[in-house]
Amino acid sequence: MRQTSTNYDVIILGAGAAGLFCAFTAAQRGRRVLVLEKANKIGKKILMSGGGRCNFTNQFVTAENFISNNPHFCKSALTRYTQWDFIALVEQHGIEYEERSHGQLFCKGSAKELLNMLLKECHSAGVEIKTHCEVQVIKALARENNSEKDEAQNNQYQINLLREKTRLSFKCQSLVIATGALSIPTLGGSGLGYDIAQQFALPVTERRAGLVPFMFSDHMKSICERLTGLAVSAEVSCNGQSFAENILFTHRGLSGPAILQISNYWHPGNPIIINLLPNISASEWLKNAKQHNGKSLLKTLLNQYLPKSLGNELQMLWWPESSNKPLAEFSDKQLLLIGEQINHWELKPSATEGYRTAEVTLGGIDTDCISSKTMEVKQQPGLYFIGEVLDVTGHLGGFNFQWAWSSGYTAGLFV
Repeated sequence: MRQTSTNYDVIILGAGAAGLFCAFTAAQRGRRVLVLEKANKIGKKILMSGGGRCNFTNQFVTAENFISNNPHFCKSALTRYTQWDFIALVEQHGIEYEERSHGQLFCKGSAKELLNMLLKECHSAGVEIKTHCEVQVIKALARENNSEKDEAQNNQYQINLLREKTRLSFKCQSLVIATGALSIPTLGGSGLGYDIAQQFALPVTERRAGLVPFMFSDHMKSICERLTGLAVSAEVSCNGQSFAENILFTHRGLSGPAILQISNYWHPGNPIIINLLPNISASEWLKNAKQHNGKSLLKTLLNQYLPKSLGNELQMLWWPESSNKPLAEFSDKQLLLIGEQINHWELKPSATEGYRTAEVTLGGIDTDCISSKTMEVKQQPGLYFIGEVLDVTGHLGGFNFQWAWSSGYTAGLFV
């Protein structure tokens, strides 16, 4: 197998959202940039996100939309490159988009338009991109001298890789790790970034699947199987956090936006609380209905707000022996209890579906060792980490893409 060697100013590992954005930002400054991607295609996660329409940012981006051991770390990059900056770029390329609930912005057409925009920017800036690259060794190179003038010209890193049975070796002044994380391995998720962090003795926080559906092993499993495909609006709470949006019953358990959001705050063993009527005190409503609609069945009354199939399941769960009893025959105490259960349905997931379906990975490279102003490792000059590999995780709704754009842009200014 033949071997080649080439020098670049900047090498970026990973051709996802953060990597591509960093690449053309750096190249527009006159830097010679090479992007190395292990997959056969570029931007797979961009193409599949938002049902193929890519929820590329959100109208309302704040640091509060992100989870990190250091909640202040993301502020600098998010301020340096805002959602409005990205929206302006999308408009500049003539991509039509639409706003959905909670300020989410999606492509009106296809996510391909967004990926093509990034690739056009890379092409016009002279970025080189290579796919099918399996990184084997990364070496930090010793400085040849200490003079400031020569130091700027010295390569700091060497990357040895295998590409279609050919061994390649590249050197660079700045190395950017934009390898993503563990979520959805079929779209390129991997732990390479954490391996690189370990090589350079950088701390990595505990990682787990985020924005991920729940599974159940108790009686809820069969309930979810019977209700598969049903979506209802609800408020879901766990560990002091709440999200009000749809929940979706699946053959494995619960999914939908509110469930995915709360999964970021759930730990094994925690209960989750589902409020099926978030704007109504169900106990008061039922007591009032007893006075005015005493002949009605409780299940019939619930059909005003909840799907019939869900009402049937709740009846089997909470008042099976009174299924044919009119409301007037329920005691106030019974109705109070049922009302509390409707507003405070406590469930214990057995697990999440894990990285296989998780949209993000919680945790990552500890931000204490990274400069929030440049994304450079504080004690390792020329090494940068951006995007999902860092311990910064956004809520559902375009925030993780905004973090990719903002962190990629920030590093691109300094590599």
